Amino acid sequence: MTENKKKPNPIDVHVGSRIRLRRTMLGMSQEKLGESLGITFQQIQKYEKGTNRVGASRLQNISTILNVPVSFFFEDAPGEQGIGASGMAEASSSSYVVDFLSSSEGLQLNRAFVKISDAKVRRKLVDLVKSLAAEAE
Repeated sequence: MTENKKKPNPIDVHVGSRIRLRRTMLGMSQEKLGESLGITFQQIQKYEKGTNRVGASRLQNISTILNVPVSFFFEDAPGEQGIGASGMAEASSSSYVVDFLSSSEGLQLNRAFVKISDAKVRRKLVDLVKSLAAEAE
């Protein structure tokens, strides 16, 4: 055994990715979140990567700052789904959404899209994106 480093727990990685997702959805920097918690942005980075585990009281503070229930950080966590085809399909579709919203383009698109108040314009935009995606195939 030459590798001495311990791999992060999949739940810690998931919770960290959900912290990052919510923080970026709010347009909050790691520095701002760290400042609100009285810790460094480097510590936030470690939480978000799952290399450091988030304690219960700290997670409660993070949920308050990011304005979500603590349960938000555990949604779609590894091992949470029962064995069943629909459960697996649900998990993969929600991870697709998380991946999309975690990307810079996805976040920008989402922020701009929700600012469009006219439902007809939003529908036409969805149609446009679908047609562009179909052309790319």
